[in-house]
Amino acid sequence: MRGELLKKELSIYTFSDLLEHYPHRHIDKTQVHKIGSISPATDFVQVVGILQPPALMGDKRARRLIAQLTDDTGTLELAWFQGANWVQKNLVPGQKYLVFGKTGFFNGKPQMVHPEIEIFTPAKEGGKDYLEPVYPATEKLKARGLNGRQLAKLTYQLFSMIKPADIPENIPAHILADYKLMNRYEAYSNIHFPVSDKAYKAALRRLKFEELFVAQVRLNLVRISRHQSSRGVIFEKVGDFFNTFYNQYLPFELTGAQKRVLKEIRTDTARGRQMNRLLQGDVGSGKTIVALLSMLLAADNGFQSCLMAPTEILAQQHYHGLSELLKDMGVELALLTGSTKTAARKKIMQGLQDGSLHFVVGTHAVIEEKVQFHNLGFVVVDEQHRFGVAQRAKLWEKAVIPPHVLVMTATPIPRTLAMTAYGDLDYSVMDELPPGRQPITTVHRNEMARATVMDFVKTEIEKGRQAYFIYPLIEESEKLSYEDLMQGYEQVKSFFPEPNYRISMVHGRQPSDQKETNMARFVNGDTQIMVATTVIEVGVNVPNASVMVIESSEKFGLSQLHQLRGRVGRGSEKSFCVLLTGQKVSNDARERIKIMCATNDGFLIAEKDLELRGPGDIEGTRQSGALNFKLANIVNDKEVLEVAKIAAEKLVEEDHTLNLAKNLELKNYLQAQKARSGWGKIS
Repeated sequence: MRGELLKKELSIYTFSDLLEHYPHRHIDKTQVHKIGSISPATDFVQVVGILQPPALMGDKRARRLIAQLTDDTGTLELAWFQGANWVQKNLVPGQKYLVFGKTGFFNGKPQMVHPEIEIFTPAKEGGKDYLEPVYPATEKLKARGLNGRQLAKLTYQLFSMIKPADIPENIPAHILADYKLMNRYEAYSNIHFPVSDKAYKAALRRLKFEELFVAQVRLNLVRISRHQSSRGVIFEKVGDFFNTFYNQYLPFELTGAQKRVLKEIRTDTARGRQMNRLLQGDVGSGKTIVALLSMLLAADNGFQSCLMAPTEILAQQHYHGLSELLKDMGVELALLTGSTKTAARKKIMQGLQDGSLHFVVGTHAVIEEKVQFHNLGFVVVDEQHRFGVAQRAKLWEKAVIPPHVLVMTATPIPRTLAMTAYGDLDYSVMDELPPGRQPITTVHRNEMARATVMDFVKTEIEKGRQAYFIYPLIEESEKLSYEDLMQGYEQVKSFFPEPNYRISMVHGRQPSDQKETNMARFVNGDTQIMVATTVIEVGVNVPNASVMVIESSEKFGLSQLHQLRGRVGRGSEKSFCVLLTGQKVSNDARERIKIMCATNDGFLIAEKDLELRGPGDIEGTRQSGALNFKLANIVNDKEVLEVAKIAAEKLVEEDHTLNLAKNLELKNYLQAQKARSGWGKIS
C-alpha cells in the first residue's frame, strides 16, 4: 500500500528513486534552546518545556487547539488548526515535551503552528550524530502517515542495507581528483544524513556537478554522433544568385555579426554533413538577410529552400519582404499557408515538385505529406520554439539526404540556457544592430500621466509617425481580455477622434481575413494607430511606427515586453516605448520595468528574466528534458555549469566512444540511463 502511494504521489518506483528524492532542508536537532531566547529573527528552533492544559477554541467550522509550553525563561504558544481533536487526545498536560518547529510572533508573543512534538527523554537531547533531513511530501502521503519524518526513516533504513558498491561511481577518477569532488556513495549519504553542514555542502556540490556534467557529456556525444553519421548535401560554390544579390541588391552593408554567421553557415554547408545551427539575434538584428543569403547559396548549388514561420502573418511578411528584395533577381518564390486557394496550392506544389520554384515560404502547411520537393537542400525555421520536434522532423524527411537546417529565434537565450537546452546544436549569435538604427527610449508612466502620454503620441503622429497601443491577454479569460481591449479602444478613440485620426484594431476573436486587413491598413500607413493584444508580438514590421504604448505593462513578462518593444525602432527615426501601469505595482513588476527602462540589450534582459523567473518557467526552452535537474539550477549554479561543460567537452573530445578504461563507468551509467528514460538526437 505504501509502495503504491509513493509511486503515485512522488514517482518513487525504485531504491534509486528514493535516493534521488532529496531533502529540501536539514534541521540541527542536536541543539535545545531556551524559550526566552526566541526573537523575531529566530527561524526553526527546538525547545523543551512543560505542557499546560490545551484548550479547543472556535466553532466546528474553524476549530483550533491552543496550548502553552513553559520553561524557566518564558512561555511559547503552540497552535493546531488541523486535526485539533486528535492532537488534544494525544497530549498529556504537565508532561515535559521536546518541541520543534518554525516560530512566529502573534500579538507580540512567540508562537509555533503545527509543531513536531514528542515526550522528552534525556537521551533524545543531542542524540543524533547527523543533521535531520526534511523531505517534501504531499497532503495525501501525510494523511496516510507518510510524512517527511517517515520518508527519512525509509531512507535511513535503505542506507543501513546498502554498501558503497551498490552506488557505483559515474564520474571518472581523474575528474573527481581534478575538481576535488566527493565519491558518489559519500555524496548520497551526506545529502540525506550529513555529519556536518560542511559535509552537506560538499555532497551538494558533487551531485550538482554530476547532473550538469552528465547532461553536457550527453549533448556532446549527440553533436559528435550527428557530425559523424548524418550526411548533408554539399554546397560547393558561391555562384551568380548569391554574388548578384550581394553586389547589386543588398539594401545595406552587412554588420560584422552577419558576416561572421554567414561564414559559419558557408563552412557548415560545404562539409558534407548536415548543418543544424541555432541563430539567435535580438529583434531587428538582420537575421532574415542572413537566411536569404543562405537560401541563395543553396540555389547556386541547385537546391531548393523552405522558410517556415509559426503564423500566417509572419509567413506573409517574410514572403513580401523577400519578394521585394528579389524582384529583379529571377528567383522564383511562393507563399504556402492554410488559406492558400486550391488552384494556387496546386500550382505551388507542382513548382516544388518539378524544381521550377526555388524558395517556398509558409506555415506548417509546408510540412503536409502532399507537399513534395524536387531537391530540398536548405530549411529555415523561424521562431522555432513554436514548432514541436516532430513537426520540424517532417521537413527533414522531404529529401533523401536531410537538408541543412537554420533555426532562428528573436527571443534572446541566456548563455547558460543555450549551453544546457541547446547544447546539441551549433550556435550563432548576432549581437549587432544594422547601421542607422537608434536605441529605443523606454519610460515608465502611471495612469495619472495618461493625458501627457497621449499628447506625446499626438506630437509623434503630427510628424507623420505611427503608434501602437498594446493590451495584455489574460490567459484565464478571453472575455476579460476582449472587454479590456474594447474599453481601451474607446479610450484611445476619445483622445484621437475621427476624422483627424484613423485607428486599426487587431485581436484574437477577429476572423483571420479581418485581422489581416486591419494589420495591412496599419502596415501600409492607411491608419496611424494600431490598438491590439499581443497578437502583434512577433513579426509585424512597420519602420514608420515610432511609439509603443504598453497598457498594464506590470502584467507582462520581461521577454514579452522586450519583444513588443522591438516592433518600434525598425526605421532610422528615434523611437519610444511607454510602459503604462496602474498606481499599485508589485516589487517583481517594478523590477521588470526598471530593467526595461535601463537597457535595450536583449541578452542582458534574457539573463535577468531567467534570474527572476527561474529556468522552469521559461516557455519553449526545449522539448528534450535537458533542464530536468533535481538539484542543479542553471541560474544559481552558473560556475558549476561552466566547469562541468569544460570537463565534459575535454573528455568527449579525447574519447568520443567512451571506450577508454577510465571512462567505462561513465559509459555504463549513460547506457543504463538511456535504457531507463530514452534520450537521443534532438532535431
